[in-house]
Amino acid sequence: MPLNLSNLGFSIKLLFSGYLIVIAIGYGVAAIQILFTHGMADGQFGLSIEDIVYSYYGNRSGSVLENKLTGSMKMNAPDAERFKIIQWVRDGGDPEVFARSIKPIFEQRCISCHNAQSAGLPDFTQFENIRQRAQSDQGATFASLTRVSHIHLFGIAFIFMFVGLIFSLASGVPTRLKGAAIIMPYLFLILDITSWWLTKLNPNFALLVILGGAGMAMAFLFMLVVSMYEMWILPRKLPFPDRRNALLRS
Repeated sequence: MPLNLSNLGFSIKLLFSGYLIVIAIGYGVAAIQILFTHGMADGQFGLSIEDIVYSYYGNRSGSVLENKLTGSMKMNAPDAERFKIIQWVRDGGDPEVFARSIKPIFEQRCISCHNAQSAGLPDFTQFENIRQRAQSDQGATFASLTRVSHIHLFGIAFIFMFVGLIFSLASGVPTRLKGAAIIMPYLFLILDITSWWLTKLNPNFALLVILGGAGMAMAFLFMLVVSMYEMWILPRKLPFPDRRNALLRS
């Protein structure tokens, strides 16, 4: 009898199922994290094309500080303090005014996260880093895109290698459909990463970012549902001899 998900031993099914469930939870947490970062770029909860444009191309009508204070960082300071910083930026970002009335706000509201020990975040203990972000918002930097791109390419490729390996043992999926489902996450991953760079250069490519992410999610959901169905539900519908053989493999 050929090896497939329905006749795997009980222990292997638990191993595969545990992995798939943890990855599914991780996917859900990642989606929530995106909503609280990119999804707040325009100041409104929920992911939109404008959020993608502001995150990668930037909102070039204003500074990084102003856009963050009216977007993803809006909840980290009361309105009066946020408006005070925004007004300081619009007035030219004078260093003396900063030292006198703006620096205490940064020390109370920002420095706990934005310091030299925080990886990936600007160090706001240095005035030069604040001054740079008081200029026009150019979106993600090429350095940050390079860092995030290589992390996603390596990490997500490994995730889908194991998900695809489990799904490849499915017996109730036509070969062509199975092959398409296995290769699609990699194609959508490349589309997703490439679209970040394209959107950085031209905001008209922002829709591709959403399509790439949605394509990976749908491919994963399809492989997850089929794999779990064939491991735990399909064996109960098999003829008795096949069901007995599956139990013997446990």
